[in-house]
Amino acid sequence: MGKKKWRKTRPLWGSLITIISGLMILWVPTNLYLSAFLPGSMAVIGLLFGGLITLIGTLALFFPNSSKLLGIFTIFLSVLSVIGALGGFLFGTLFGIIGGSLMIAWRLAPTAEAVPEKQPSAKISKTTAHTG
Repeated sequence: MGKKKWRKTRPLWGSLITIISGLMILWVPTNLYLSAFLPGSMAVIGLLFGGLITLIGTLALFFPNSSKLLGIFTIFLSVLSVIGALGGFLFGTLFGIIGGSLMIAWRLAPTAEAVPEKQPSAKISKTTAHTG
């Protein structure tokens, strides 16, 4: 399978934007790693949501038939990431919403199937007599 054909059978741009979104959301809690594991810290939620969004973007590349469901989860987790990771300074949230929307809207393009040629139909001549 060629590179271009593989790309056309996957929600490529939605997945890539989702992976970037997950990495942006992960960036905030990883820079706060000293306080991430203190009691009452919300940074652990940011690590969880960012990791899940990155995983969802990767899964959409390998399981394109479930891209609609994965897109819904991406949007949901991106909006909730504002709680634990400031949404990657809101850029991660915006990219997550865009990537999730692209995954929901993605559809496999129909392939051009070989159409059988029509056989010329036999014409009934007027001189043919029906015996009955």
